Amino acid sequence: MAESRLKGALHWIRPKRMLLLAGLISLSLAPFGSQKWVSAREYSTNQVATGLDWSGASFPVENFQEYTSGFGYRASGFHYGLDLAAPMGSYIRNWWTGTVVEVWEDGRCGTGIAIDSGQWTHIYCHVQGRVEKNAQGRYFIDAGGGIQLWEGQVVPAGARIARVGMTGRTTGPHLHWGLKYGGRWVDPGQVLLAMYNQQSQRISSQPR
Repeated sequence: MAESRLKGALHWIRPKRMLLLAGLISLSLAPFGSQKWVSAREYSTNQVATGLDWSGASFPVENFQEYTSGFGYRASGFHYGLDLAAPMGSYIRNWWTGTVVEVWEDGRCGTGIAIDSGQWTHIYCHVQGRVEKNAQGRYFIDAGGGIQLWEGQVVPAGARIARVGMTGRTTGPHLHWGLKYGGRWVDPGQVLLAMYNQQSQRISSQPR
C-alpha cells in the first residue's frame, strides 16, 4: 500500500522535468498582490526543504505538462511561485493536509485558495470557479468539478480542491502555486525536488 502510494507520487513528479527546475527562465507573469521584495537569503529554501518528512505530501496538479515560469526575479518584477501547465479542467490536489484560511477573487491571481499546514501556507491561483458568501461564511465553489471548499475547512493531502483554469492574469491554463514558510516566500521548485529525492530513495530502499 505504502509503496504504491509513493510510486503514484513519483509518477506525478517526472524526473526529467525536475531537472528543469534549477534553470527555469522567468516569463511574463507579474507577481500577484502587493508583496515586499525579498533577498536571496530570505527566499532560499535549501534549509527548509531538506530534513523534513515528505511522505505525506502530494504533487499539486494532475495531467502535468511542464513548468512554464519559475520562482524569482525577472524584468517585470518578482514571481512568488511556480507555474505548472496542465490542460484546462485538470484537477488540482492539496499539497499537504491543512486548513483553508482564505478563498478570494482578484485581477491577478484570479480565483485563489490559501491553505495553512503548520508553518507552511500553500497558495493556488487561476483556478476555475468562484467565491461566494452566505450566513455560514465564505466558500469556493466549482460546480462543474464537483468541488466546494469553506474557509476553516480541514482538507487532507492529495484531495482534489480545484481545477486548472484561466482566471485572473494569465495567457494559458496553468496552476500558479506559491509557498510560504513561517510567513516568508520560498521556492516551490526546491521543495518539489526535495520531495522527489526523498520519495525515490524510499522506493529504491524497499525490499524486493
